[in-house]
Amino acid sequence: MSCNEEGINTAMAEIITDELNLAKRKRNAFLQALSKDKYLYLMLLPGVVYFILFKYVPMYGVVIAFQDFDIFKGILQSDWVGLAVFREVFDSPEFWMILRNTILISLYKIMWGFPAPIIIAVLLNEMTSAKFKKAIQTVLYLPHFISWVVIYGVVLAIMSPNDGLVGLFYNLIGKPPHNILADPRYFRTILVASDVWKGMGWSSIVYLAAITQVDPSQYESATIDGAGRLQKMWHITMPAIRNVVIVLLILQIGSLMHAGFEQILVMQNSAVRSISEVFDTFVYQYGLRQGNYSFATAVGLFNSVVAMILIVLAQWVSKLFGEEGLV
Repeated sequence: MSCNEEGINTAMAEIITDELNLAKRKRNAFLQALSKDKYLYLMLLPGVVYFILFKYVPMYGVVIAFQDFDIFKGILQSDWVGLAVFREVFDSPEFWMILRNTILISLYKIMWGFPAPIIIAVLLNEMTSAKFKKAIQTVLYLPHFISWVVIYGVVLAIMSPNDGLVGLFYNLIGKPPHNILADPRYFRTILVASDVWKGMGWSSIVYLAAITQVDPSQYESATIDGAGRLQKMWHITMPAIRNVVIVLLILQIGSLMHAGFEQILVMQNSAVRSISEVFDTFVYQYGLRQGNYSFATAVGLFNSVVAMILIVLAQWVSKLFGEEGLV
């Protein structure tokens, strides 16, 4: 063997040794970090297992959208039909009605429901009485823990044309009772209003947490300079929570195709189905109750793909304006 070949072999051996030592050091560092924070990782483990079992493993089931699925044959034995199910979905006369309803209801909820917790958080931050602030927070947070079934009972008690407050008002002014819950002109308004009332208090917690990170000296300096409360809210509080607002807005846009399954399922009736049927309720009615699993899976997959595209677009727009976004 020549001297050049011996030198090359020696250099290669040194490189391999260095790489092995580097990998060993990285492994040891990883094990040390894992051992140091082992209790934190143990606390994280149930959440990881949950997402793997109930979010990632079921993704295999999306192949049903490309099959003529037979529940007795199973996924592996069902006939493959390609995009035929999607063509059936897009040719369905109900599809475009449902798409319009889903987008409109979600946009209304974002339009009215997204600013509400921001306003509440800013106003709560301005309260000087700690006891009164806690009392208001308790009242605002409470609806979040009430199920939609109970909330619908409250709405029904108010809107009932016979013995509800609305019915009593109609009787008072001498007009015949009118069932507002079965009137397409008012149903979306009731949906949006009840959703905003239920969620605005709980959603304000994130903004309140962000506001607590603001340095109090900024408010003190602004007060010395003669700034009023509105000026301090606009020039100090709002810029401090801007990044949080952007992130939550991106997530809200990502859920544009999910208009609220539980709420609509509970409050919906046949008289308002044409303006309230959304993808989630349609998948439940057409897929689970009628057993058309391929059709329902195709609709759900379309829904998820559109939601992912919306998140990516919202993230891109936030980056375009110099914001941090999600990542």
